[in-house]
Amino acid sequence: MLPTSGFRKHISIVGRRNVGKSSFMNALTGQEISIVSDTPGTTTDPVHKAMELYPLGPVTLIDTPGLDDVGELGEKRVEKAIKAFYKSDAGILVVDDFPHEYEMKIKKLFDELEIPFIVVVNKSDILGEKANEIAKEYEKIFSVPVFVVSSLGRQGFEEIGKTLNSIIPSDEEIPFIPDFIEGGDLVVLVVPIDLGAPKGRLIMPQVHAIREVLDKEAVAIVAKERELRYTLEKLNEKPKLVITDSQAVMKVDSDVPEDVYLTTFSILESRYRGDIEYFVESVYKIEELKDGDTVIIMEGCTHRPLTEDIGRVKIPRWLVNHTGANLNFKVWAGVDMPEYEEVADAKLVIHCGGCVNTRNQIMRRVRMFKRLGIPMTNYGIVISYMHGVLERVLKPLGIVVEK
Repeated sequence: MLPTSGFRKHISIVGRRNVGKSSFMNALTGQEISIVSDTPGTTTDPVHKAMELYPLGPVTLIDTPGLDDVGELGEKRVEKAIKAFYKSDAGILVVDDFPHEYEMKIKKLFDELEIPFIVVVNKSDILGEKANEIAKEYEKIFSVPVFVVSSLGRQGFEEIGKTLNSIIPSDEEIPFIPDFIEGGDLVVLVVPIDLGAPKGRLIMPQVHAIREVLDKEAVAIVAKERELRYTLEKLNEKPKLVITDSQAVMKVDSDVPEDVYLTTFSILESRYRGDIEYFVESVYKIEELKDGDTVIIMEGCTHRPLTEDIGRVKIPRWLVNHTGANLNFKVWAGVDMPEYEEVADAKLVIHCGGCVNTRNQIMRRVRMFKRLGIPMTNYGIVISYMHGVLERVLKPLGIVVEK
């Protein structure tokens, strides 16, 4: 089974009406996905196609309506096409003529949203030598890779996948455990066993932390929050680092000496899977929330909510108590990418740790919310901030909080 859309690269196919976007998509996929017609404006809504594109792997191609559509209905189609940009990892601008105002508009949008893209000159079977002249003009003005293809003849597609793979930035591998942990160091993991803990096993971040500690030839010591003080007293030396579940951070903070590094599993997830600097910057937007503002609680998976669910119950309660505002909370759960309409009214997005998500998936969401101008943070950072320990739990990662 192919991965869900949340794990795929999203590539938008854009251009004016009747340049052959749908024909291009059909040729690229080798399937008749989009309706093809000589009538301008045949594609009225973005068409999504999941496929494997060598060497990118699983991708979602988005065939969009023409950005030169006219009339009231046409304007709505254009709006839908532009919304598809927000979750794109790359773009393909399909053209059949020299650059006009619409191509320049698309370039400006891609540049503003920091979306890498290529240009495809379509209909080479009709344009003949003119296709190469058009390609040279785009190379000169746009300074991006340009391809000359015939969607009808299905020619010129050989290198497109490789080029897309090269222009889409790959997210760097980041260690879960801080770099200062070395062989022989003691690392204490505080693991509460509550209603949310899976019976007979540990949750993924806890297992991940243990494995990386062992990989560093360090020593992992696991204790529940109630036994932490006793555990620390029994050790012959102080641990180098204590990692706790966010919900126990207040008790753990009081038990761990100030000269011992302290952080949370969710803080480590913030760095490992997302953009922790952006998350920290965004958490201060809590102070700007007011009556009626929408806060989205975003979960990276679907699960059965508990009575005292951290995302759906505790964080909203803490936020209301902290701000004194009557806030509108919306929950969005799943590994797929949210649609524009589902998140556009948010003043703040609070994401879970993302333990079942890849870094690519979380970073795609990060890029989308940055493009929308919506601040995004995560559970652990919000909890630590509202409990007054954010500065301390970020210190092991070398992040200084500007008060």
